[in-house]
Amino acid sequence: MHEMSIAQSILDIVAQEMEKNGLKRLIRVKVKHGALTNTVPEALETCFMALTAKTPMEDAIFEIEAIPAKYKCFSCGTEFTTEEHGRLLIPCPSCGEDFGHTVLAGKELYIESIEAE
Repeated sequence: MHEMSIAQSILDIVAQEMEKNGLKRLIRVKVKHGALTNTVPEALETCFMALTAKTPMEDAIFEIEAIPAKYKCFSCGTEFTTEEHGRLLIPCPSCGEDFGHTVLAGKELYIESIEAE
C-alpha cells in the first residue's frame, strides 16, 4: 500500500513547515488528489490517522479534494473529462478518437494548505 508512504511524506512536510514557522499544533491539512494518481483517498486518510494516532497531530483534520482527470483530444483538440480511468482507450466525446490524448489534469497530488498554531 503506497498510501502509507505518501501519508508519511505529507506528515514530514507538515512537520518541517510547522518547525520552520514555530507552530506547535496542527489543525488541518488539505491535500489535492488527482484521479489518475492510483491513490485511494480513503486509504490515504486511514494511513494519515494511523500515523498521527497518539501524537500531537492526532486531532488534526485531514481533508482531501479530488481533481478530475481532464484530457485534450489528439485529433480534434477538444478538452474533456471522464470517469473512465485506467483504460487504455478513452474515446473523445466529439470525434470518437480513442487514444493519443494529452492529460491536462488528474496526475496531481500535493498539499494545498496547512492550518496550524
